[in-house]
Amino acid sequence: MVSIEPLIIAGKTFIATSVSLPKTTLLTISNDKGYIMCGALDVGLLNNKLVDRKIIAGRAVGVKTIDQLLHAPLESVTVEAETLGITVGMIGKDALLKMS
Repeated sequence: MVSIEPLIIAGKTFIATSVSLPKTTLLTISNDKGYIMCGALDVGLLNNKLVDRKIIAGRAVGVKTIDQLLHAPLESVTVEAETLGITVGMIGKDALLKMS
């Protein structure tokens, strides 16, 4: 099952996406600038192989719901996300607001 829902944070609109797969769920919250995602995100790939794309993204691990993703500390972030002040340890919701 795929779920795509608007999500309003401090008056800013984001898109929350959940994809149910066998034994796991992929979770993302995004806007037109960047996104945060569950542990399936490969930040190393984005920073090393796709660095020229300047992707703004962060990764939280151990999350199973969109609400958990919003409140979990980010385990890793892209170099481009760091330029916006998004840091490892920042909770997802705060990182998203820096992307808005």
